[in-house]
Amino acid sequence: MAARCNIDVRFFPPPPELDGCFSTFYRAIFTMPDGERVKDYLQPEWGNMRFFRGDAPDAQVAGGDRLSRARFTATGPSALPTEFHLGTTRMWGVGLFPLGWAKFMLAPAGELANGLVDGETHPAYANFADLAANLFEDEPDDEREYCRLLGRFLELNRPHPDQDRIIAVHAALVDPALVSVSEMADRAGLSQRTLERLCRRAFGFSPKRLLRRQRFMRSLAAFMLAKGTERSWSDAIDPHYHDQAHFVRDFRAFMTMSPRQYAALEHPILTAFMPERARIWGSPAQTLDRPER
Repeated sequence: MAARCNIDVRFFPPPPELDGCFSTFYRAIFTMPDGERVKDYLQPEWGNMRFFRGDAPDAQVAGGDRLSRARFTATGPSALPTEFHLGTTRMWGVGLFPLGWAKFMLAPAGELANGLVDGETHPAYANFADLAANLFEDEPDDEREYCRLLGRFLELNRPHPDQDRIIAVHAALVDPALVSVSEMADRAGLSQRTLERLCRRAFGFSPKRLLRRQRFMRSLAAFMLAKGTERSWSDAIDPHYHDQAHFVRDFRAFMTMSPRQYAALEHPILTAFMPERARIWGSPAQTLDRPER
């Protein structure tokens, strides 16, 4: 059994002028005994920037290159799991909604989809590269560090020409009642061709894949929030799945393993983090957050 990881997490709301750009800013402190490291898997998510001070992670998106000990890890929108190992460390995380990506990143989301890179050196994250060295000081201070992060985004904040369309697509996407790409296009007032281009540019994937990811993430989050022996894939499967075989095919596509294999793994970070996120923030996973709070 893996050593227990103690997790202390605080969530910070983006200010009104950045509404729709971020899921949340959060500070997490992971404490491991005797220099040990913990292993877990990030689920599919929107883009994220994570800044570390301490025993920074080794991480790898399924099928991709391993990134070791970077103090600024940056991920594009993902539809695959990310395996990570980390030890005692202080971290700031910034969850980028599609509008936030479109406003602040220097490359289309599709170019970084399922990507994991060192944010200090990758040109898409050049606006934030210096924060790897400048975010933390000798004495930890949540408010000072949060203001430093927030200040950078406020400095860069400008209106985006596709802002209303991105928000409309995002709002449609997180509605559990949405069942088709054509309905998504209708709700956003876009042609399907325009929707396709917008999704790849700001969301990272095609509309069809985004819909599949939402359905899958609703199911996975329901399973992760269930208590102990009460966990059941049958109870967690989203009603839009035709049958259990349909769900299993999607699970393998998004997590590269079967539901049974995933359930057999220890999830020391996510089993602590997701319920706390749901309790404080109202949603267990970034992909399930609405674009405007």
